[in-house]
Amino acid sequence: MTYDLSHLPVSVRPQAFGSAEDRIRQVHTAHWVGYPRADIFLEHFERLFRYPACTRMPCILLYGDSGIGKTMILEKFARAHRPTYDDKLGQEIRPVLLAQMPSGPDERRLYACLLAEIGAPFHTAERLATLETLTHVMLQRMRARMVVFDEVHNLLAGSQREQRRALNVLKTLANVLQAVIVAVGTRDALLAIQTDAQVARRFEPLELPRWSENDSFRAFVASLLKAMPLRRVSPITDRDCIRLLLRKTDGITAQICAIIAQSAEIAITNGSESIDLGLLQHVSDRQHLQPH
Repeated sequence: MTYDLSHLPVSVRPQAFGSAEDRIRQVHTAHWVGYPRADIFLEHFERLFRYPACTRMPCILLYGDSGIGKTMILEKFARAHRPTYDDKLGQEIRPVLLAQMPSGPDERRLYACLLAEIGAPFHTAERLATLETLTHVMLQRMRARMVVFDEVHNLLAGSQREQRRALNVLKTLANVLQAVIVAVGTRDALLAIQTDAQVARRFEPLELPRWSENDSFRAFVASLLKAMPLRRVSPITDRDCIRLLLRKTDGITAQICAIIAQSAEIAITNGSESIDLGLLQHVSDRQHLQPH
C-alpha cells in the first residue's frame, strides 16, 4: 500500500516505513518538540547566557506545575551548549551545568551534589569550607556561565535557617563565578526563594503556566504529531480534540504527551495509523481509571 506522508517532516518519513515495534519505540522515546512558548524561554536564557560577567549577575526562578516541561526546556538549552575540551589547558569546559537541589537544604550536600555532577573527586568528610572552595575553583576552571538547580522547592523541607544558608550558597555562586543561576521548581519554589528578601530581589520569577485553548497549544499538539511516525493524518487539532486534551489533563504537558503517545501506539497496533477524537477519548478515559 502506498501512503501519502506529506503530513510528516522529511526527517520522520523514513521512520514511518519501519516495523510496528520500531515505530512504537519511537513514539515513546523522549525527544524535543519545539513550540513557540518554549522558544521564548530559550531565547531569554540565551540572552542571559551571553550577559557580560559582572559582580551582580541576573538570575532566574523558573516555576510551574510538575510535568509542565521546565526541565525539558533547560535540558534542550544545555544541549545547545555542550561541554567541550580545552587541549591546551587539559580541562573540560562546562558552560552550562545542570544539578538537582538535594532533598534537604543542607550546604554540604549541595556542594557535594555540584562536585559529583562535574565528576570532581572529594571526600564527604571534608570540612564545609573546603567543599565550598573546591566547588568554586572547579566551576571557575570549567568556565561555568550558567548553573541550573532543579527541584528548588526541596528547600522547604528544611528549617528557615537551613533555607537561608542554602539560598546564600546560590547567591555566593552567582557572585564568585559571575554566572547566571537558574532555580527551577514548582510554585513552592517561589515561596522558598521569597524566604530571603535579598535573594528574592536577585531572581526574576518566570512562570511556565498550564496550557489553555489557544493557537500556541494547537501549535504544540501539531508539533507532537509531526514527531509520530503515523502513516495517515491525525485530525486532532480541531476544537473538540483540543478541548478534550485540556479537560482530561488539566493542561499538564507530560499528561498531554502521554495520551497522544499511547494513542499513537494503538493506532499503529490496530492499523488505523491515525489518531482521532474517539481514540483520544478512549485513551484518556483509560488513564483516568488507572490508580495514581
